[in-house]
Amino acid sequence: MTDPRTQKQRMLTGDLYTADDPELAADASAIAHWMDRYNAAQARTADHRLSLLREAFASVGGGATIRPPFHCDYGYNITLGEGVFLNFGCTILDVVAVRIGDRTQIGPCVQILTADHPRDPAARATMLEFGRPVTIGADVWIGGGALILPGVTIGDGAIVGAGSVVTRDVSAGATVVGNPARVLPPR
Repeated sequence: MTDPRTQKQRMLTGDLYTADDPELAADASAIAHWMDRYNAAQARTADHRLSLLREAFASVGGGATIRPPFHCDYGYNITLGEGVFLNFGCTILDVVAVRIGDRTQIGPCVQILTADHPRDPAARATMLEFGRPVTIGADVWIGGGALILPGVTIGDGAIVGAGSVVTRDVSAGATVVGNPARVLPPR
């Protein structure tokens, strides 16, 4: 029996989907136009940029700030809590949900990735991919240049050191550094 769901429905549930599907291409085109507007709004007021974020994202809390330039796949899978801050040059690949909790601070050039690919090269060659959600708790600090990989959850109050590659979940209150990121002992 064939799967009756659209490629977008498959994507949103984290199942294998074809990345070059026309419906997804239209969504990608729409967010590309939005990114043009958002990234050109650097000199505009914080309220103007906040209203632009609310146009594209699933949910945006008060006082959330993203400093342009910013890039994402679709936008509609991103949820930002109250007072979230993303510095210049961040990228979120949001083929499935990305949730960032209240007051979380994210340094420049951080990448948050939900998109993943089959390990078999023949499957990858057919443009199949899938997503695994990323959840970042409240009061988290992620240093510049960090990379958050698909499926990771970062607990409340955690710290991710600059340049770290986070391949596994991070417990609440933990500090992780390195590639792959490892927990530092408490001070």
